[in-house]
Amino acid sequence: MTIPTRKKPEVLAPAGNLRGLKTAVDYGADAVYCGGKAFGMRSAPKNLSLEDFEEGSRYAHARGARVYVTCNVLPRNNEIEAMREYVGQLKDTGVDALIVSDIGVMMMARQVAPNLELHVSTQAGVTNYQAANAFYELGARRVVLAREMDLQAVRDIRANIPDDLDIECFVHGAMCMAFSGRCLFSNYLTGRDGNHANARSHAVGSIRSWRRSAPGKYYPIEQTKDGAYLFNSQDMNMLDHLDDLIDSGATSLKIEGRAKSAYYIAAMTNAYKTAVNEYMVQRGFESADGTVLQPFHDRVVRPSDPDYAEVMAAFGSDDAGDQVMRNADKAFAGVADDGYERPGITVIGQSGAGAGAGAGAGADVVAVAEPDGMSAHARSTRRKSNTAVEVIESDWKHAAVRPAPHVTLPGWLLEETDKVAHRDYSTGFYYPEHKVTQNIDRSAYFRSWMVVGEVLSWSADEGGRVTLMSRNKIEPGQEVEFLLPGEQPLVFTVPDAGLRDADGQPVPAINNPAHVFSMPCPHQVPINAAIRSRTKKPTLKAE
Repeated sequence: MTIPTRKKPEVLAPAGNLRGLKTAVDYGADAVYCGGKAFGMRSAPKNLSLEDFEEGSRYAHARGARVYVTCNVLPRNNEIEAMREYVGQLKDTGVDALIVSDIGVMMMARQVAPNLELHVSTQAGVTNYQAANAFYELGARRVVLAREMDLQAVRDIRANIPDDLDIECFVHGAMCMAFSGRCLFSNYLTGRDGNHANARSHAVGSIRSWRRSAPGKYYPIEQTKDGAYLFNSQDMNMLDHLDDLIDSGATSLKIEGRAKSAYYIAAMTNAYKTAVNEYMVQRGFESADGTVLQPFHDRVVRPSDPDYAEVMAAFGSDDAGDQVMRNADKAFAGVADDGYERPGITVIGQSGAGAGAGAGAGADVVAVAEPDGMSAHARSTRRKSNTAVEVIESDWKHAAVRPAPHVTLPGWLLEETDKVAHRDYSTGFYYPEHKVTQNIDRSAYFRSWMVVGEVLSWSADEGGRVTLMSRNKIEPGQEVEFLLPGEQPLVFTVPDAGLRDADGQPVPAINNPAHVFSMPCPHQVPINAAIRSRTKKPTLKAE
């Protein structure tokens, strides 16, 4: 059974094992990506066996989800035949796609497993539409963009590739600070683009260039018993900006974290799936009950559009009509970044009935001062490229996005990203003025919530009773939350009486990890739902 590509934005969740795969599907993932025991680039997760892929594919397909397998290593000569055999085995497990980065592997997969979709890994470094189109001609049906792409680059690629070529973008999780060696270090520290011959080609030269560009400035290195850590990058969090990314042409929204826990997978998958559902309703594609009102489409203006010239004229050379970036300016106002403080929002009036589509009648019209006296033209240039110095042909026009109001997410949903262990959050490289940065004072994760149990079963007997596997202490009067698929978490106060152990004997509290207990709960809760609670004292702890 093969599940067709979805006709709406896809939430793509990670899985390091079979349990993670099933958890992702249970909490709304449209697709799951995972590695096998061989030829993947993640060794920390346990990964899946061929038997796991068979069971996982059946489980996912029965619930309308798809399974993608990472085969993104660059194989050596002595691995070619083993790779061919492995792909031949994968094609019979029921998985839907292979994620590859090597062109040879791609060509081999087309021969050995012609029914599997081919997705080009982020390791291939797709940064422009020419590369995307080339992979399309070679048989790819998806490109995973390089993580350093900003929103303007995403929309430029979307406008110049076939509509049936998917664009996959990272939306949440750990950020990788290096690409093809250490060239990205130069981009981050000195603004010299390593992909356009502005950075030194090796580490020593890069270090020398940093010293010349910032004399007396030091970059501390933390040395521990496990080694030295050059960078502790912030985690990506695009939940509240998901509409900007979808409007800009992203087809699949990828959550990072194959080494993460089942709880992390459940919480983040649920959050992003709920956010996509909100997007579909607020953009008018679906009703609140999920009924399709009109086919989904992004808001990127394509050269083939009948009104292309008219829209591009309104868009303007200074991005005057770019509602996405105006939304970003408003969202980020007052946020410190790159050494300067953003000024606050100044309300200068209200829009009337003739306002653009991005602002409703009576909406505040805002003016955000330019940082460090930067001109509007300079800001526009920065938005359009990560390259410090760029030569653009006179007839080249960046793609525009049709204006639309910001999709507003409920407060409880925005809080979900703080209920998993995480580093400081950023929006990655999507907004050039607010790029991901590093933490030089710590390498640990914030933890303000913890999992205290997992639901084993629920019974309506005695007015409702939940049986759980304990993870941490649960005591009378404690406020906990049940993580529910597709819904706001259920907030519940542990009753003063009625707690029992596995033998049915009363206990004053649940305080033995990995033991079975039960407690009164009148609300029906699903099997495997995580039970979480605030920590008494937020901590910084290594993941």
